[in-house]
Amino acid sequence: MDNNQQKPQGGISLELKPEVAKGSYSNLAIISHSRSEFIIDFATTLPGLPKPEIGNRIIMTPEHAKRLMNALFDNISKYEAQFGIIDLGSKGPQPGGTFNLADFGPLPGNGTKS
Repeated sequence: MDNNQQKPQGGISLELKPEVAKGSYSNLAIISHSRSEFIIDFATTLPGLPKPEIGNRIIMTPEHAKRLMNALFDNISKYEAQFGIIDLGSKGPQPGGTFNLADFGPLPGNGTKS
C-alpha cells in the first residue's frame, strides 16, 4: 500500500494527500450547531497574535458529531490507560469552558470506530 493511502477498520480505502498529511495545529475549537448540522472551527491562538486564526472548519450531521464524540472518548480512554490521566488543571469547571469527556462516558446509541 502506498505511503499516501491508508486502510482503516471497515475496509474503506482512503487517500492522504501530502498537503493534508502534514496536518495543522489547533489549540482552540469553537463549536456551534443548528438543527441539521454541527460546525467545528479549529483555530490557533498564540502569544503576540492579535486574534485567533481559524485554520479549518468541519461541518457534519448531528449523527456524525455524536459518532466523533464517542470515538474521541474511546481514544482518550485508551490514551489515558497507556500514558496516564490528562490533567486539565485545577481551575474547575468554567461556564462555556471545556469539560473532561471521561466524566460523561460514551452516549448510548452509537458505537465507535477508532
